[in-house]
Amino acid sequence: MRLHEYQAKLIFSKHGIPIPQGRLASTPGEAKQIAEEIGLPVVLKAQVLSGGRGKAGGVRLVKTMQEVQVEASRILSSQIKDFPVRKLLVDKGVEIRQEIYLGIVSDRSKGQPVIIACGDGGIDIEIIASRTPERIIKTWIDPLIGLRSYQARELANEIDLQKEYWKEFQQIAMSLWQIFQTYDATMAEINPLVINNEGKFLALDAKLSIDDNALMRQRDFLELRDLSAESPEEAEARKFDLSYVKLNGNIGCLVNGAGLAMATMDTIKKCGGEPANFLDIGGGANSEKVSAALMIILSDPKVRSVLINIFGGITRCDEVARGILIALQEVYMRVPLIVRLVGTNAEEGIEILKGQDQITATTLLEAAQLAVTKASGEEI
Repeated sequence: MRLHEYQAKLIFSKHGIPIPQGRLASTPGEAKQIAEEIGLPVVLKAQVLSGGRGKAGGVRLVKTMQEVQVEASRILSSQIKDFPVRKLLVDKGVEIRQEIYLGIVSDRSKGQPVIIACGDGGIDIEIIASRTPERIIKTWIDPLIGLRSYQARELANEIDLQKEYWKEFQQIAMSLWQIFQTYDATMAEINPLVINNEGKFLALDAKLSIDDNALMRQRDFLELRDLSAESPEEAEARKFDLSYVKLNGNIGCLVNGAGLAMATMDTIKKCGGEPANFLDIGGGANSEKVSAALMIILSDPKVRSVLINIFGGITRCDEVARGILIALQEVYMRVPLIVRLVGTNAEEGIEILKGQDQITATTLLEAAQLAVTKASGEEI
């Protein structure tokens, strides 16, 4: 779950990370009123859950009240990467002496968080990372020990930060780690963390992503979720505790288990097709859950065939079959359905599906080949 910049900044400020003076606006009039209160110049920042806002025209430094009105109106009527802009963050403009990148992410390959810093931050950090990767400094954090103060000081040294700023940089880094750990984050990022002309640090931008699997412990964040930034399919999937990610292919996938789902998608690609989604119904899924999952897949107009691949362990194949029948009663099956059931009550599940004109397969490879063939419109 990603938070908007203004939401992340409030959390950062609560933990002692300095942020610019600013407030949220929903109309050009509100933006002008805030600008009058905090003083010019101000920065208008579109609040959308998308990167590249600056290059897309969603971030503007304005120096007159007339500009505030005009630019706020323009941004609030725009879209950035298909996300409509409904809110603006109006921040006090800052004269910048130096920009720094500072972030913490989960490194799944090592099973540890890693804190990343660079002496040059801002919108071109990706270019710096690709062209001069040696300037990106990484320090892995033992989750049982946490970030140590000496690690933060070493980061400051390695990014060539002047020694007079080390103490405050260390405090900010330690606060960022506290946020990362306290809120079950997968990413906590400040880009840029700037030193202004008065020699003070300010977090000009803030990103915070919370692990969806930890929302059971972070229930306060459920109220902060921006449903308008999610696809209707993802919102519907969450109601039934389904793991769903929309992709660009035309073969719908309904699978139990994340690993099996990834293997299914890989096999589809090996057979020359493209998956339309990742969808894991999880262990112990009942017929209602299976029915909901199938209807979510069929709501995608790009889908040309659907592959159901179930390895019955905790999940019973007969329950999956009943879920398929429920879905078929509630929605028109406009595309071919290929079903592979293996494991607990597989024979019972196949028996339930008999007479429903569904295509069954024994192996994953066979099922994937059938799904790809049907999606292309070819006869089997």
